[in-house]
Amino acid sequence: MGAPVPQPDTLPLMHRHAAGLDIGSDEIWACVPADRDPVPVRTFGTFTPDLLALADWLAACRIDTVAMESTGVYWIPIYEILEARGLDPQVVNARHLKHVPGRKTDEQDCQWIQRLHTFGLLTGSFRPEAELRALRSYLRQRATLLEHRAAHIQHMQKALLQMNLQLPQVLSDVTGVTGLAIVRAIVAGEHDPVRLARLRDPHCQSSQDEIAKALTGNYRPEHLFALKQALALYDFYTEQLQECDREIEHQFQAIKPVTDDPLPPSAKTDKKNSHSKNGPNYDARTLLFRITGVDLVAIGGLNESSVQTILSETGTTLDAFPTDKQFCSWLSLAPHHEISGGKVLRRHTLKTGNRAGQVFRLAAQAVSRSQTALGAYFRKQRARLGPEKAIVATAHKIARIFYHMLKERTPFRRLSAEEYQQRDRAREIARLQNKAAKLGYELVAHPA
Repeated sequence: MGAPVPQPDTLPLMHRHAAGLDIGSDEIWACVPADRDPVPVRTFGTFTPDLLALADWLAACRIDTVAMESTGVYWIPIYEILEARGLDPQVVNARHLKHVPGRKTDEQDCQWIQRLHTFGLLTGSFRPEAELRALRSYLRQRATLLEHRAAHIQHMQKALLQMNLQLPQVLSDVTGVTGLAIVRAIVAGEHDPVRLARLRDPHCQSSQDEIAKALTGNYRPEHLFALKQALALYDFYTEQLQECDREIEHQFQAIKPVTDDPLPPSAKTDKKNSHSKNGPNYDARTLLFRITGVDLVAIGGLNESSVQTILSETGTTLDAFPTDKQFCSWLSLAPHHEISGGKVLRRHTLKTGNRAGQVFRLAAQAVSRSQTALGAYFRKQRARLGPEKAIVATAHKIARIFYHMLKERTPFRRLSAEEYQQRDRAREIARLQNKAAKLGYELVAHPA
């Protein structure tokens, strides 16, 4: 028989000055310890004066930490106000609060949150530093602008195809130099395919004759109008992206640098052709090196955009993650074991909306065909486990490399696929030798 489970009233008090908030779109229910106010449970509105009144009430009740449950973004205003007042607000996972039946009202929820937080039974969600939170907001806005602009690229392609202008067949990118020059000329009134084909950039792989043949179509006024509006919206979002990039660059410069050393010379040659058309218009790699002290873009599968997204989600110190295992678990890249009776019933990775984890998964897909150690590792895991599990395993490996580089400030050492295979072969031979020794045998090399 094991030791008896202590009752809630006998648990040690971890936070004596704790409060609980249940936040909704129209009202906020707040609960403080019963000895702090004659009415320990109150409701407040969601207007700014109401939030300030809530903060004043919590301060008058000598509260120093607040646990809050919320959906969407309703918690952000009150979180920022409480943080500015010097309190310790913590956003808790709603799934950790729903295991006890019977608490189905907001009034009961805030009391249950306050009770659990008093005994230290709740864990706040991780949030990076304030400067990185601001950077994260800019980067998420940038991602939203890219999504909206991509829709208008599809609208341009649809309008072209409706006029049987097969430009996507001869150009890999309609929004490239040649594609945009031709689309702008069509909108301006030029419909002669030969003249349009002369706008071809010298680096375009298709010939003028092929482009002229693809641009011989049926120019209809209604489709030209749709093409004109799609192009105007594409240009508008491009301008917004440029403005957003300027704000992101300013935010990077406001972050305290870790080093003033220049970017390593190898950074200019290892990924010289990896810049994406949707990448930042500023020198993001140098700025990232300045605030971290290590060139994280050198990791296979990662680029400037992906690294700045990860850092805005995780922070630049990773102090909240003592080990790489905890870091990968937070990213939902580690297997979750369901154990009963000492037996693993199910092993799987949890579903999550973690943006940093998704970036590492995309990085794993990017290295799948590369002739690097990470690419060879992906192909080995794909042969053993299948493509889906190979992506998670490779993303897990990239995340561990990212963690140790950022924690220990060590540069990335690039290995080829041949070097990885040689090391893997040496490890396999050592494993067989140890197994043979345990069985009382000796492994003797005999070339086939």
